[in-house]
Amino acid sequence: MTALAWERLSTPVGPVSVGCSVAGVARVRFGAPPPAAASAGAPPTGPPRTERRAAGELAAVAREQLAEYFRGERTAFDLPLDWSATSAGQREVLQVLAGSVGFGETITYGALANRAGLPVGNAHGGVVPARAVGKIMGSNPIPVVVPCHRVVASDGLGGYSGGAGIEVKRWLLILEGSMPPTLDWQPSDRQP
Repeated sequence: MTALAWERLSTPVGPVSVGCSVAGVARVRFGAPPPAAASAGAPPTGPPRTERRAAGELAAVAREQLAEYFRGERTAFDLPLDWSATSAGQREVLQVLAGSVGFGETITYGALANRAGLPVGNAHGGVVPARAVGKIMGSNPIPVVVPCHRVVASDGLGGYSGGAGIEVKRWLLILEGSMPPTLDWQPSDRQP
């Protein structure tokens, strides 16, 4: 993968960074951009200037769409995605998720495994399909935009590897109306 153009925003769940290539959004991470991205002021290497500019412009658009989402003003993202950091199997499941589970909806790990056509039984190195989906969600390089937070366990929320973990998942689901708000829930105490 080529160097990414990064943008950062403040959200009610803490800082979020988005990294884009010329192909699309490649990374969303909770926290600051990775340290390698901090050296962006160094002499340019890698992709040509026009590609760096295009990636930077896309990162700015992605940042704005994420800000709108966290303010409760956006229910769907209109961004190209760069899937180059995913395997074919991971990409297939994440694309099914992104294309079929909308804002305010949830799906269980098992139901997503079925929807994605994961075989029952000894598939994925002996891993049960629902667990395979859980691993894929945990390694999603584009959380929020590719809504892995909408995938829940059949008996509760399941896990979440972004930000402060399960509390971020809970906050996102409350924002989207999938869960009732807790008494201390604040939709936007920080402006993105």
